Amino acid sequence: MLRIINGEVYDPINGINGEVRDIYVEDGRITARDAGGRTIDASGMVVMPGGVDMHSHIAGPKVNLARKMRPEDHRADVLPRTAITRSGVGGSVPSTFTTGYRYAAMGYTTAFDAAVPPLGARHAHEEFHDTPVVDKGFFVLMGNNEFIMQHIAAGQHEKVRDYAAWLLQATKAYSIKLVNPGGVELWKFRGNVHTLDDEVTGFGVTPRQIIRTLADVGSELGLPHPIHIHCNNLGIAGNWETTLGTMQALEDRRAHLTHIQFHSYGGEPGGLFTSKVLELAEYVNTHPNLSVDVGQVMFSDTTSMTGDGPLGYMLYQVTGRKWANVDVENEEGCGIVPIEYKDKNFVHTTQWAIGLEWFLLVQDPWRIALATDHPNGASFVSYPRIIRLLMDREFRREMMQKVHQKALAKTSLPELDREYSLYEIAIISRAGPAKLLGLKNKGHLGVGADADITIYNKEDDKEKMFATPRYVIKEGRVLVEDGHIREETYGRTFFVAPSYDPGIEADIREFFDKYYTVRFENYPVQLEHYLPRHEVVACERQT
Repeated sequence: MLRIINGEVYDPINGINGEVRDIYVEDGRITARDAGGRTIDASGMVVMPGGVDMHSHIAGPKVNLARKMRPEDHRADVLPRTAITRSGVGGSVPSTFTTGYRYAAMGYTTAFDAAVPPLGARHAHEEFHDTPVVDKGFFVLMGNNEFIMQHIAAGQHEKVRDYAAWLLQATKAYSIKLVNPGGVELWKFRGNVHTLDDEVTGFGVTPRQIIRTLADVGSELGLPHPIHIHCNNLGIAGNWETTLGTMQALEDRRAHLTHIQFHSYGGEPGGLFTSKVLELAEYVNTHPNLSVDVGQVMFSDTTSMTGDGPLGYMLYQVTGRKWANVDVENEEGCGIVPIEYKDKNFVHTTQWAIGLEWFLLVQDPWRIALATDHPNGASFVSYPRIIRLLMDREFRREMMQKVHQKALAKTSLPELDREYSLYEIAIISRAGPAKLLGLKNKGHLGVGADADITIYNKEDDKEKMFATPRYVIKEGRVLVEDGHIREETYGRTFFVAPSYDPGIEADIREFFDKYYTVRFENYPVQLEHYLPRHEVVACERQT
């Protein structure tokens, strides 16, 4: 039992904007009654729900391979053991332990991994089991799945829908993820797609068909979070036309477009980037079926890791640094390359500015989420600095003086004076992502919500304020106090279990017998062994 009194509460889902209120906690939930227990006097402090990161890369075979590739990254950032916490390493790809501790120390209590191949699901759940504090879930990759492409080409929509539902259940995943749909399959043969209507050789389908079909499937299955799209042509000058085309191809279908900063480039392929945020943000502003997260670039040494194999190879060619490319049989692939973003680099300045343009030009904060595409744009520990950039225009102008001026001048950022309020920060960092994910007990402080609460000292320096919460409370337990972890706990894993016609299993079994090195019986993740704490989030299937 716990009570928090006299705090300045920001709870956008319940329309509370800086009101002084008391919050009561019992049995890990927020309640209406004062049941006693420990009292925290939050006078002069800001109280928000725990942070929710809806797009990060924190688990699974891709992340683990990146950890192996970057021992130098880890040696520079060692986290010693304490009487409560285990030892670990940080850097751009922190260990499981460090990931949980650093999210918690920053006031975040929920994080989703954005791209796990189905064959890597068991590995991802093992790492989730080893990641303390945060609740979590992942999106499972389907945009280059051979079974799906075969049945789209054959016009067998029901089989695609039933297979997607089976795959979500088998992997204990949360939603459908598309990465460079069709392009990763072609990369297995050193190719790629360049337009939405390029044919995926051997399958007779196009990215446009994959996107539309799986968007419809997500809706029909009633998934709490719509399909999560990493568009084609990521990172290539001129890709804004592909991004706009993807938005238009969706028509009125719900979809979330991820790390949108990396998909907002004008110019010609092979040339320098220009910003096309004005055009794309205008489309998002007028189409409420769409939401985005930013993928903000920050100037730092980090690691690019992506399910987009051809992009990984392109970055290797650009940087000349070590790299890895992996093909996942019949499913997906990935690419990993260390990268350093420099403030005097024309392209990197443009990327930094484009991310901030997105934050400042999207009118509805409920449809844009704070994210760095950790670790691709920067580590998630950069969130406090990004918040300061959004809340303090003078600080933003000061930072603009340090970047490549010619690149900056080709963006609209110098003309944008908008400053986020604490209420809007609470939306983009917790309430909005929770709502976009369909997590009804996250991101708010109403009765019945999970008692995940962050309490900040109210300070003028918003970076300091959001980097070092005074208290972090998870399921009603005070885990972080004055910057120190006082107690360790392990969160739940969220997944969905949509219904499907069991007759599809005969087709899936036949496909496995023909093409997989894994037996059908060994493919699904066993709930009792891999998800000791879990919650099945209901699907509301549409007819």
